[in-house]
Amino acid sequence: MDGSVHHDITVGTKRGSDELVSSVSSGPYIMSTTANGNDSKKFKGDIRGPSVPSRVLHIRKLPIDITEAEVISLGLPFGDVTNLLMLKAKNQAFLEMNSEEAAQNMVGYYSTVMPVIRHQPVYVQFSNHKELKTDNSPNQERAQAALRALSSSHMDMAVPAPSSVLRVVVENLIYHVGLDALCQIFSKFGTVLRIIVFTKNSQFQALLQYADGASAQAAKLSLDGQNIYNGCCTLRISFSKLNSLNVKYNNEKSRDFTRPDLPSGDNQHLDHQAMAAAFTPGLISAAPYPGATHAFPQAFTIQHAGLTVPQIPGGLASLALPAAARMGFPAIPAGHCVLLVSNLNPERVTPHCLFILFGVYGDVMRVKILFNKKENALVQMSDSTQAQLAMSHLNGQRLHGKSLRITLSKHTSVQLPREGHEDQGLTKDYSNSPLHRFKKPGSKNYSNIFPPSATLHLSNIPPSVVEDDLKLLFSSSGAVVKAFKFFQKDHKMALIQMASVEEAIECLVQFHNHDLGENHHLRVSFSKSSI
Repeated sequence: MDGSVHHDITVGTKRGSDELVSSVSSGPYIMSTTANGNDSKKFKGDIRGPSVPSRVLHIRKLPIDITEAEVISLGLPFGDVTNLLMLKAKNQAFLEMNSEEAAQNMVGYYSTVMPVIRHQPVYVQFSNHKELKTDNSPNQERAQAALRALSSSHMDMAVPAPSSVLRVVVENLIYHVGLDALCQIFSKFGTVLRIIVFTKNSQFQALLQYADGASAQAAKLSLDGQNIYNGCCTLRISFSKLNSLNVKYNNEKSRDFTRPDLPSGDNQHLDHQAMAAAFTPGLISAAPYPGATHAFPQAFTIQHAGLTVPQIPGGLASLALPAAARMGFPAIPAGHCVLLVSNLNPERVTPHCLFILFGVYGDVMRVKILFNKKENALVQMSDSTQAQLAMSHLNGQRLHGKSLRITLSKHTSVQLPREGHEDQGLTKDYSNSPLHRFKKPGSKNYSNIFPPSATLHLSNIPPSVVEDDLKLLFSSSGAVVKAFKFFQKDHKMALIQMASVEEAIECLVQFHNHDLGENHHLRVSFSKSSI
């Protein structure tokens, strides 16, 4: 960047915002701040929403009392944050990630699950700037100090992890949380080798082993104190005294990802000696690190059961600051469970298609395709949590060649047509459907909710159906089958990998509940695994 451009910006020459942006869009942005923090006099910010990826992100609508640590925490789950520019007077900030890929993952995630800080939605988009260059003003020194305190590399070198095994307690367990949901959340921070879940002292707990201590430390720093769901299912994480877990069975209570050959028997998962060692008074409990824990992006994610858990709404707990901030999904008000789905393909969409797809994330009660605007539909879920799950997982996904746009509807229920008024079958009532996946309280389906993926999980396969039968069935839709694998111990289940997520969505809609004969109807869901 030549000196004249730098001079124009630093002295605050008034020009049109577009001109200012264009003058620096291809190079580093140099920011000179003043001690009073009135940065906005010199910079107008990105007023457009650029679609060209950049490792610099523009963050808008921040709370007036936002801290540097909170802004940095938005980016940490996706990669290292390399620079920060705060424009507090404009309620904005610029965050520079260590790679364009990390920035793309961050924008992609937050476009599906809007971050909320202190009940205020925050907007994240790519910046027109390709790099941040900052000066040595007091404001920037504070930002750099926060970066040093929160960077994962700094933390890893400063405080070696005492163990690669974490003890996880889920407090205020309002919704079901299972082994698979925890795996999805914790896999964000490294390779999970083994996990055991159990109930002790009326608390749902888990022991989870990473491949290395740095991953365990990063997960603890990021997730301790966060809520899996808004207002409940709070994670309390400490280092275990164990150095390794001894898993004997692969099932819903324990899993060893390094030993897929283990049986699924449901006996004692952890020998008594190891269990005793895990919970002696000498249990290692790491002291809070300087800095703040950061928000899980999501998974929900759980995010499944969204988290998969819905892409999990996480809490933002600031350990170094006087006030703890909470961050999570924008909450859908209780009783509001109707979603407005737009940008549908009016030539192909049907109520049944939406019932099957949204039914992956909750029990669909009613579906109405709008008579005069068939590219729009209303989908009523059984409760607001399931509506949140469906919205966070399906918004932006492609169905019938078009990207779904999903928002909360102003309606609190979908009205059925009055008797004698036919609407061409555009409104359907599914409240008594036998295909609901979650009607049984505590159903294990809650812990098997995952984002749309190219790999599908198939179950309820009869013994007479072989690999070629299923590959032929899925190919009949025009989709390309890339891989197929029966489960080693149970041929009632299999994984099938399609050429794309969009093809997998089409196949799930078409073949879930497909009659395979012998009174077996195929069950199809998205898989967290690939083949």
